Amino acid sequence: MAYYCQECGYRSLKWLGRCPECGSWNSFVEEKEKKDKKGRKTSFEKAKVQKLSEIVSKPQKRIKTGLTEFDLVLGGGIVSSSLILIGGDPGIGKSTLLTQIAGFLSEKDIKVVYVSAEESVEQVKLRVDRLEVNRDFYFISDTNLTEILETVEDIKPHLLIIDSIQTVYLPELESSPGGVSQVRECANTLLRLAKEKGITVILVGHITKGGIIAGPKILEHLVDVVLYLEGEKETGFRILRAVKNRFGPVNEIGVFLMTEKGLVPHSQYEDFFLSGEEGAIFCIIEGTRPILVEAQALVTKSFFPVPKRTAVGFDPIRLSLLVAILEKKLGFNFRDQDIYVKIAGGLRVKDPSADLAIAMTLISSLLEKPLPEKTIFIGEIGLSSELRPVRDIPIRLKEAEKKGFQKAFIPRLTNVKERGFKIEILPCKKVSEVCRYIFE
Repeated sequence: MAYYCQECGYRSLKWLGRCPECGSWNSFVEEKEKKDKKGRKTSFEKAKVQKLSEIVSKPQKRIKTGLTEFDLVLGGGIVSSSLILIGGDPGIGKSTLLTQIAGFLSEKDIKVVYVSAEESVEQVKLRVDRLEVNRDFYFISDTNLTEILETVEDIKPHLLIIDSIQTVYLPELESSPGGVSQVRECANTLLRLAKEKGITVILVGHITKGGIIAGPKILEHLVDVVLYLEGEKETGFRILRAVKNRFGPVNEIGVFLMTEKGLVPHSQYEDFFLSGEEGAIFCIIEGTRPILVEAQALVTKSFFPVPKRTAVGFDPIRLSLLVAILEKKLGFNFRDQDIYVKIAGGLRVKDPSADLAIAMTLISSLLEKPLPEKTIFIGEIGLSSELRPVRDIPIRLKEAEKKGFQKAFIPRLTNVKERGFKIEILPCKKVSEVCRYIFE
């Protein structure tokens, strides 16, 4: 039997006339027992309250994974006690990435437990041999999360990898693995493990046809970090993108090259997105880094009643919007033309600064006139064909200048003249001004 003070919450195993914490008389009452839905006894206790001013901040401990691009996306490495979710298409390299991380950390005497409910021990052993990574990490091939966690508590690892969250289950729930309740409760259980035991947990999530992680949306709300591994299997390169990060920048990307030895961080990532052909170059900001990207377009006579509008790596709706602006405001005729737009390297671009480059490569292909070399196009296009400023234009110009570009078309409202750029800056108010510079 236990007692607690009604005034300050002080607990004692025996009744006291006066509370030694706050000094109140006759404030102790018996601590009542409550039962949960399963009939288990739970003690009643007041929630603990603290002032933020009294909390002492501690520096976050980060674990380096040996993959520089992966550490960059996370903001400097894995934060201990964090819950990380990684999603991606089947066969894109999620298991390969995590096997490399497990091998590197185990080489540094960091305990790692790799749980795979989809692969056997022999399959994982073959992958480890192919990647030539350290083998001194623990492996569990099971789907019962309760049994897995009992083993994990005996090992006491620093890192736990679950591949994947949709295949493990809690036996006390009646639903099948992968169901909404199973995924939610399994994620909650692993979250408590991470926060209470100080174990970093990495979850692998399956991807739906819509390109999002399968299961309830609460899965992304629960975790600390959400990463997506993207890329085209044929090209060999992969992009790791952070869409949620409580410990670092959001929308940061890491670029890898898939080889026989696994995923290799690619420092010269611009080589993937600049092909050197006749396309329009623009600069996007991904997280904290500027990246030069090439947009290519093919405009050809259509033989269909409804001309095609196809975009790879660019929003098709935004493409249709830009075509409508060029037709209405500048008088170009795309009505009987098939249009194909592609972002070089397979990168998916959402930055509005790509508008001007897409528009110029469309006009170039329609008129069959090449765009000038060593020229970059930066700017969002409004519905009246005006050029609207985008964020961090000085950073984009500095990156273009570093890569040897000589001219830059930017919105007129942008003030960058005092910054001492060597690149020739050509501010324009509308798309028509850019066309006069280039095509007349």
